[in-house]
Amino acid sequence: MLPAGLRDRIERLPTGAKVFLILVLALLPLALIALFTTLRTTGMADAEARARLNAAANESSGVLASILKNHIAELKEGLSALESDRADAPGCTRVAGAFAALADTGTRFAIVDRRGELLCGQRFSVAGASVLGADQASVLFLPDGLVLRIGGSRGASALAFYPTSALGQLSRPNGLVAVYGSAIVRGAERLDLRPLPAAGALERNERVEAPLGVDGLQLEMSMRGAAISQALILATVLLVLMWIAAAGISWFVVDRLLIRPLRRLRSAVQRYRPGEEIDPTWSGSMPAQEIRELGETFREISRTVQAHEAGLAEGLVRQTRLTREVHHRVKNNLQVIASLINFHARGPRSPEVGEAYASIQRRVDALAVVHRHHFAEIEESRGLELRAVIGELAANLRATAPERASGMTIMLEVEPLLVTQDVAVAVAFLITEIVELAMARSPNAPVRIAARTDETAPDRATLRVLSPALVGSPELDALVESRYGRVMGGLARQLRTALHHDPLLGAYEAGIAVTGRS
Repeated sequence: MLPAGLRDRIERLPTGAKVFLILVLALLPLALIALFTTLRTTGMADAEARARLNAAANESSGVLASILKNHIAELKEGLSALESDRADAPGCTRVAGAFAALADTGTRFAIVDRRGELLCGQRFSVAGASVLGADQASVLFLPDGLVLRIGGSRGASALAFYPTSALGQLSRPNGLVAVYGSAIVRGAERLDLRPLPAAGALERNERVEAPLGVDGLQLEMSMRGAAISQALILATVLLVLMWIAAAGISWFVVDRLLIRPLRRLRSAVQRYRPGEEIDPTWSGSMPAQEIRELGETFREISRTVQAHEAGLAEGLVRQTRLTREVHHRVKNNLQVIASLINFHARGPRSPEVGEAYASIQRRVDALAVVHRHHFAEIEESRGLELRAVIGELAANLRATAPERASGMTIMLEVEPLLVTQDVAVAVAFLITEIVELAMARSPNAPVRIAARTDETAPDRATLRVLSPALVGSPELDALVESRYGRVMGGLARQLRTALHHDPLLGAYEAGIAVTGRS
């Protein structure tokens, strides 16, 4: 299972990137097999070169070790003879004969007594040489060669100097034609016999060591390994390019046949609007047959939706006409009712009966005002503008007020708020009832109607009706209790709010729901 973070990042990748990654991973084993084959071939060449180097090192070390051991034996024998008899010429002759083959290479030897007097060979000395025990052999490294030292039983010693060139000739193997390097090493000490040229950036060296059996000396031989040639580099690069090209070609085919057509089909679906027809155009690409069929299916679906949209639009037109007709008939019916009330109000001679008819007519007018504004706003469905409704309602109230209330004034402070029809009907009836109550208490008292929003609740507003006629008194309480209170309370419940009365200021307040501002 992948970690959750990595899985989320992979899921957010575009489909094309996912396909490319999958193809790269799918073709990776083929590239690894080809690369392994190339590396295997190079490894076999390295193994062959290493075997040749081991054989050459063993051959050279054997020759050099044999010569050194032979010289050590001869020096020990000559040293022992000369310690016994300083005039032993045959002993010196045998040692000189052992070194005669290397005389031309600069190799020389010397046998000296404990006082440093030369007994045999050529005189030379080694600075800083320590005293050796009897038959003890040691090798000193000098910048230009090696010095072999052997201790005698009576304080004498034998020395042999091998120049670098002589050691290089002795350690040269037979049949090794390739470029090689050789050196005699002992721990951190090293004497280069044949330097190997510095390796290039793409070249590698193989090294082996073979013991010489003398004072820890080892012969180190090195040669060039199988070179990383330009052909090998080119083959490796071609393998990588073929791997990437195969993944890229596969991705290109998938992109052309699947991803790009799907992307275009998705764009066509995103641009689709109800009533239109989806027309997936491929712009010369070669989509898969399944995607082409999917596009045709979307086309048929859009045609079906287009037909349904046309039917719905036609039905909506008929419904709008019917709604307008209904509103028109309701408006006419309200006008007929208002005319009948007005006609009957002229008949009776009693002022109380006339005022009752006028009160009923004002309530019918309030309903007609709300209905008229609702019919005017039905096309936009934004809601009713409360300021226009209350303004027309106030004008009707002043126009239909009784003669004894001819001096009544109504002042408005209403913000441009939008409300639903149910709220507008309840507000219109509530304002009418409160104004009726004010006219019944004091006909000519001024009335102030305000509607303001609350900053803490933008979807609520406070409706306030203020008048001196609404100041608390026993007469006002009697009117509310006997006639107006039940209706006003019911309208407040319809508004889902509480109706508050401030008897000191003479104000009624109620909270109403608003849908916005005009």
